[in-house]
Amino acid sequence: MVFLPRLARLSGHQKLSFIHTRQQQYGRFYATVSDPQTVIEKIVQRYAVDLPQGSKVRAGDYVMIKPEHVMTHDNTGPVISKFLSLSCSKLDNPKQPVFTLDHDVQNKSETNQNKYKKIESFAKQYNVDFYPAGRGIGHQIIVEEGYAWPGKLVVASDSHSNHYGGVGCLGTAIVRTDAAGIWATGKFWWQIPRVVSVSLDGKLSPGVTGKDVIVALAGLFNNDEVLNAAIEFTGSGIEHLSIDERLTIANMTTEWGAVAGVFPVDQKLEDWYKGIFRKNELRRFLSTPSSSTMAPIPEPSDPVKETQPHPRLNPDRLQDAITNKLSADEGAQYASRLSLDLSTLVPYVSGPNSVKVATALPKLVKDQIKIDKAYLVSCTNSRASDIASAASVLKDKKIANGVEFYIAAASSKVQQDAEESGDWQTLIDAGAKTLPAGCGPCIGLGVGLLEKGQVGISATNRNYKGRMGSPEAIAYLASPAVVAASAAKGFICGPDSLDLNALPQFEKPRISIIEENSDESAKPTEVDEASLEPLLPGFPEYFEGPLLFAPQDNLTTDGMYPGKYTYQDDITPERQAEVVMENYDPTFAATARELRNALPSSFSSSSSTTKPGAILLSGYNFGTGSSREQAATAIKNAGIPLVICGSFGDIFKRNSINNGLILIESPSLIKDFTENFAKDGKRNQGGKNGKLTIVPENYKIKIDTRRGKVTVTDSEGKEKTYNAAKVGRSVQELWVNGGLEGFIRASL
Repeated sequence: MVFLPRLARLSGHQKLSFIHTRQQQYGRFYATVSDPQTVIEKIVQRYAVDLPQGSKVRAGDYVMIKPEHVMTHDNTGPVISKFLSLSCSKLDNPKQPVFTLDHDVQNKSETNQNKYKKIESFAKQYNVDFYPAGRGIGHQIIVEEGYAWPGKLVVASDSHSNHYGGVGCLGTAIVRTDAAGIWATGKFWWQIPRVVSVSLDGKLSPGVTGKDVIVALAGLFNNDEVLNAAIEFTGSGIEHLSIDERLTIANMTTEWGAVAGVFPVDQKLEDWYKGIFRKNELRRFLSTPSSSTMAPIPEPSDPVKETQPHPRLNPDRLQDAITNKLSADEGAQYASRLSLDLSTLVPYVSGPNSVKVATALPKLVKDQIKIDKAYLVSCTNSRASDIASAASVLKDKKIANGVEFYIAAASSKVQQDAEESGDWQTLIDAGAKTLPAGCGPCIGLGVGLLEKGQVGISATNRNYKGRMGSPEAIAYLASPAVVAASAAKGFICGPDSLDLNALPQFEKPRISIIEENSDESAKPTEVDEASLEPLLPGFPEYFEGPLLFAPQDNLTTDGMYPGKYTYQDDITPERQAEVVMENYDPTFAATARELRNALPSSFSSSSSTTKPGAILLSGYNFGTGSSREQAATAIKNAGIPLVICGSFGDIFKRNSINNGLILIESPSLIKDFTENFAKDGKRNQGGKNGKLTIVPENYKIKIDTRRGKVTVTDSEGKEKTYNAAKVGRSVQELWVNGGLEGFIRASL
């Protein structure tokens, strides 16, 4: 992004004249007052801080954000430890954090109960909103209590924060250190992801649900089309999807590979909130304690003294959200546009043991796959409508012999609703086993887990091997109705009311890429030098050095830093440098050391504006896998200050920036190097002559952090320049302070 702060000092007529002149000279340019934005970019714009006056954020920018709220759950304990280790004495904004205990709620051990008590005590001490074990799953509470709200930005230290997009709120995940940083400073850094538009068109057939939509998308559109992207859902079919279905779809955009998935704010969402207001008022008016052991007693209405409105769920706040709802500008840039024709979709089942495998129910039912356990739990599909759907299937029926069916409401309020409607009792009468509102089996905690050799079907969001119990069990995912029907029959099937012959007769649903932008990093662009934002003191204008190329996609954090070293807390930076990339290429560390030792004779380090070092290039989704931060620190300790890839795993990206390792995406650069140095010129095939790490002889690379340029000089002295995102102020602040912890201390 090129910032143009001087525009703020011009009159409206002068601004238009200036923009017109610049466009004639340079064509399209960034960060002007006229740049069209996506909905995602507009929400980020609301929450970005320390931007130059008049600038607009774009996908790819690194920005500092003050989110509306940050949620932590059972992992609040480690966040507290990190917060206190930073010598913090107070929260930047006590109303920003929300604590929800939901993961290990079945664990009544003294150790777990003491942990919960410490979290509650901290919440009381710092006046943080706290929801105890049994109140419900954090993501459900965040929506149910109005923390997630249309047009807002809310984060959580949990991968399913995408959930909030179901109500038009931008939700995304952060790591624990980020959460501690937000407590202390109120803000965190984020690179705005590429934005993908997904159009849901037409209308679902009877018996087909929102769960089938996302199971089909994740299972059939599974070539990384939305990997690490933020999704904006559009299309004529959205008005036919209930809010609960939108929440389900948004929740599982995580499994599809996205970092966020946001639905538009429309009349159906407005009506949904108004229904919640009416229900809350009715409960206050009746002021009758619920028979549910988990539901809170509502505050009774006072006929004399006016009852205070809910601090978040109230008509005035809703009217403001509707009045100021956001929509994408005409001409907004999307990385790609995908389309799904809902009218061509049938019920789908995910698995076994992978969300990237999806099979149409009419085909799968022929196999009569026997099940041992069924689950209606989790933040994905345990709301009142889901429980009602399962109850309608199981009314006057019994669970099949040999099958165990576990149910848990998404929250105590949901359970109260299901009890009042009679749906909860219907499931119990059918033989369902109840669990407290919480994550439970979905996260592999508590009773009812899958055992060795067992087969389970669940309405949850993940069916990875071992997640819901034994790694030698098999897990499928499906809608609540299919899960309930399977529990009754003892094998995977649809409900009796579902006429398979009446479903759309398509081999696969109609899904397509209807537009995809070409790689803009390959197009040369002019830079308006006068508009460049100054770098922070101490941050280098250039990174320069020799380069290493690892021609591999999906290079895992385990490949970068083997698990056997992960819990050796006393390992030194020097030792990390010796074992870096050991599982990928045992010779990598020695190669990096040779380049590092050769630097003084090849590159000048005397200039304060240039940071010398070997630069690592690799493929796409670099840093996928576990969240171990040593994968980033080991690369940095090996003398590699900057990595350039086609794309990065999101959590690896956070760990890298938090530890002062600079990351830059340049697909066109990686494309050129793949064609020139990879085996057969193809991705993911390794290097020529079987080499895993290639050092192109006499090549050097120079990264211009201020202008967003990468220049490669080959062995013959020829240069080629590629576009890349500038290193924004938020990343610079972390780098000059030695990482996130240093930045936090400097901010206090």
